[in-house]
Amino acid sequence: MTFSNEAWAALCLSARLALWVTPAYVVLGALLAWALVFGLKRPGWLDALVTIPMAFPPVVIGFVLLWLLGRQTLLGQTLAAWDLGFVFSFPGLWLAALVAGLPLVVKTLQTALQMQPRELHETALTLGCKPFAAFWLVHLPIARTALLTGVLLALARGLGEVGISLMLGGNILGRTETLSLAIFNAVTAGDYQQSALLSALLGGFCLSLLVLVRWLQARPSRCA
Repeated sequence: MTFSNEAWAALCLSARLALWVTPAYVVLGALLAWALVFGLKRPGWLDALVTIPMAFPPVVIGFVLLWLLGRQTLLGQTLAAWDLGFVFSFPGLWLAALVAGLPLVVKTLQTALQMQPRELHETALTLGCKPFAAFWLVHLPIARTALLTGVLLALARGLGEVGISLMLGGNILGRTETLSLAIFNAVTAGDYQQSALLSALLGGFCLSLLVLVRWLQARPSRCA
């Protein structure tokens, strides 16, 4: 049994999505973790905003994003005028994967930063570092394993996303059908052999990411 042409298109789209969303996980995850631990005096609202995708049903989040970014709103009309449409497009899939996976990066890195001795930060400031420079030069290198772990978990979560991608991307064959949506479509069409093959592929990839995460966590930590 081989992949259908639609399955190959979904596989290529998912690979492209992974390439585009991974740098966003790294950059935004690090910035948000910095803001939560060092940057804001009262980060409760931001922490709640980051945590929402982990607690809310994905289809609800997808509907909210569809409503906010659709052409019926001022924001959606403005984005469309700038050729930045997120609805039923690849940017929509990118946003869906980002929203689904980013909390795993932020919370993993946030926990690691909060476990570091506070004296590290105070010493860096005493030596003349600005707060963000202290984070970038001192805290983040120590917590790099946590950052990588969060990114791997986020990638597994983002590529397996269905609810947000279905609402925001539209599940258009050959255009916004990711690997996870291709599995959904194959099951809906009764093609269980194709869905089993795609499930084995996606599940095997995510399992390999989890194995890598376990390997990273088993490594002895280095503080220098």
